[in-house]
Amino acid sequence: MKSIFNFVVLKMFRTLVAQAMCGLFLLAGIHAGAAAANSSYDDFIFAVKFNDVTTVRSLLQRGMDPNSVDTLRGESALMIAIREKSMKVVDTLLSASDIKLEQHARNGDTALMLASFLGNVEAVKKLIAAGAEVNQPGWAAVHYAAASGNVETLSLLLEHAAYIDSESPNKTTPLMMALNFGMYDTAKMLIDAGADINLKNDAGMTALDFANKSERNDLISLLKNRMSMSQK
Repeated sequence: MKSIFNFVVLKMFRTLVAQAMCGLFLLAGIHAGAAAANSSYDDFIFAVKFNDVTTVRSLLQRGMDPNSVDTLRGESALMIAIREKSMKVVDTLLSASDIKLEQHARNGDTALMLASFLGNVEAVKKLIAAGAEVNQPGWAAVHYAAASGNVETLSLLLEHAAYIDSESPNKTTPLMMALNFGMYDTAKMLIDAGADINLKNDAGMTALDFANKSERNDLISLLKNRMSMSQK
């Protein structure tokens, strides 16, 4: 009787050990899978930054999400490629069927907004051709182009029907942004293209107020001359 009892106990013990070992193997497999995924993600972001299009393509073919984001700014891979001028990678990401052109970074930027601010004309052209939204509500690419002072980028956006008096959430216009940052060339371009110099933002500031704030006599003269011409 005792031997039967010992046999049953031993069998139960072996079963428990086997179950525990299976659990450990399963847990180890999960950890290994997570480590592999993390490694692939790190390789992907690194390849995006350094325009390593071969590695990017390889990882995409293995299932890497083309819309993966970095942990620092929450920027998508496409935004990272634009920031780093990894244009071969930009082309590859734009060709991905599930790429999200309107994906927002943590600060609300889109790829087109970032490209416009950085003056990356090539990226702006590619994004517009791919269908990126030029006139998104709120802060838009045209605000960023005006603020950065890049005439070529601003001109390109206006050619593609960017709303010249686009209002930010606080009703700041692209012209106000150009004046605020002391960007004479983009301010003049907007005025010449018909930007409304009489609009006010939520703080009640006009374009002239922004020009005065910048303490730039050339900008102040630009606004006053245009105002006097409009009154004739």
